[in-house]
Amino acid sequence: MMYMHYCKCCHRIFMLNGHKMICPKCTEPLAELRISYLDYVNLNMQGREELLAACADEEQLGKMKATYRMYKYSKWYRELQANNEDNLPVTTLLASLANGNSRDGNLPTGAAARI
Repeated sequence: MMYMHYCKCCHRIFMLNGHKMICPKCTEPLAELRISYLDYVNLNMQGREELLAACADEEQLGKMKATYRMYKYSKWYRELQANNEDNLPVTTLLASLANGNSRDGNLPTGAAARI
C-alpha cells in the first residue's frame, strides 16, 4: 500500500510504499501522515501546497501524524533495540545508522534490509 510521509529536513511530501521511517532522499526521520494516498492524489495544487504548509508547522504536523506500531513485532526491530544503549527513538536510530554514524558500523541484518 501507498502511504504519505513528510520529511522536515527536505520540506517534502513523499508517497512511499509501506510504513517507512527514514527519508529516501536525506535519510533523516520521516513523519507518516494520516491522509490517505487516494485523498492526496485527489487534491488540487492549492490543496497540496496547503498540506505542505501545514506539515511545516510543528503543531499541525503533530495532529496529522499517524503512528504505526506493528514494526515493534518484527525481528529487525528487536535486533535494533538490543543494540540501542542510548534508548534513541527508532527513527533517529535508523537515520543515524543509514548515515553511517553507528558505533561499530554494522547494521543488524533485518534493519539493513528495511533501509
